[in-house]
Amino acid sequence: MKGKGILILLCLFGFIASHSQKINPANPDLSPGNFKLDSLPDSEINIPIQIDLKPVYAMAEKSVDTLFTSPGYPDGWVQVGCDTRYKYSFRRSRLQMKASGMSLNLGFTGFYKIIGSTRVCANGVILSPWTPPCRCGFDEPERKVTVSFSNTLTLMTNYKVKLDIKRNEPQPLDKCEVCFWGQNITNQVMKGLTTELDAAKKDLDKSYSSTDLKPQFQKVWDQLNKVYGIYGLGWLKINPKSVHINRLYTQNDSLNVVLGLSAKPVISFEKPVEESSWVPHISNAVGKDGFSIFLDAVLSYDSLSQLMNEQVAGKQFDFKKAFVKKKFIIDSCKIYGGGFEKLIIRINFSGTNNGIVYLVGKPVYDTTSRTIQVTNIDFDIKSKNVLLGSADWLFDKKITKEISKHARFELGAYIDSAKVTVNEQLNQEWMKGIRSYGNINDIKLAGIYPMQQHLVIRSNCKGDLSVKVDSGNFSL
Repeated sequence: MKGKGILILLCLFGFIASHSQKINPANPDLSPGNFKLDSLPDSEINIPIQIDLKPVYAMAEKSVDTLFTSPGYPDGWVQVGCDTRYKYSFRRSRLQMKASGMSLNLGFTGFYKIIGSTRVCANGVILSPWTPPCRCGFDEPERKVTVSFSNTLTLMTNYKVKLDIKRNEPQPLDKCEVCFWGQNITNQVMKGLTTELDAAKKDLDKSYSSTDLKPQFQKVWDQLNKVYGIYGLGWLKINPKSVHINRLYTQNDSLNVVLGLSAKPVISFEKPVEESSWVPHISNAVGKDGFSIFLDAVLSYDSLSQLMNEQVAGKQFDFKKAFVKKKFIIDSCKIYGGGFEKLIIRINFSGTNNGIVYLVGKPVYDTTSRTIQVTNIDFDIKSKNVLLGSADWLFDKKITKEISKHARFELGAYIDSAKVTVNEQLNQEWMKGIRSYGNINDIKLAGIYPMQQHLVIRSNCKGDLSVKVDSGNFSL
């Protein structure tokens, strides 16, 4: 009887021990992630910048005299050879600008009047006195001539605008014939006018042939480097990388530069650090057609764990092994990344036993339901080894099936909200004179990367995005 009592006590002790044994396997091995945030593909953003040319017109208006006269006018004469002399006065209309393509034509209408007289000479010998002065454009309408400068604009890689100025030949609209025999001295007037225009061109070349726009572009670059809050989604950092020219043309009173911006935009829940940098030189890269932007949304595992706990915390599972009832109660769950596309789910539990077990699974995106699902959930190898020796009854599929059912995270509302919110944020004024315009048509998931600290969801957005800089910030 005494031996039987000892045996019963040993069995009872083993039963109690099996009920109170704490299960605490070692943490799963964490593998290095096969993903880097800086592997984000370059996105293309078009930045149409409009540069007001009116200041150029104003500078030219000041640089080109409104009145030209012959040397010594009105008393002095210009003598051409022995037999002709003249003096003239020339005034111009306001400058007229015409821009097309990369050409900028600066022109005006000139009005002139001239007085001249002649005498007879033979081989340089004077044979008669000067005739009485003959007038042209004094007692009759002034004679007209069209004058123009052709300008070619070039934006250099260092953001300097080069203005190549060419003086065109004056085109007389009226002849100027003086004296009773009708001698045409229009060419002499045009020659004198050309000398004056060449002097004006020299002044234009000296003052305006090169204008540095880098300070203005630096302002835009600084704004692109800022971090912008997106209500309900976190923080947007554009991460500009390089600049290239997609188009360059003049239209009406503006020089239009369509810059292509290569960037690596990221949306994250935690506010990233702002970084400043100098605007890089314009590269020779060819911009891509259309608009494609890649976004990395960095999701917190704490928020995902909270969502799962709302579904499974407190759930009880009943089992029977060797006619002995056992129970398993989920107290809490915690999700984190295991590297190489694996998620780890740590379960704190109580019941027949208590402790911790680890499950592993792979997150995938279901395009139909627009949800992230953790698939192929199973016990981690270290948890399996511990459970085999103390609680193998936990290998029942009830637990993993229940966890699988709730390891689903709805992204449909997030995507729809993101489209609305991002579209609102893309259409705003960043600072006075700098405004963005955009529209995202679609967001498609491009990949899920379970990093150890957070879950990265990479998406590809198709649509339009541009940054408009008004002329007030880019006046030459």
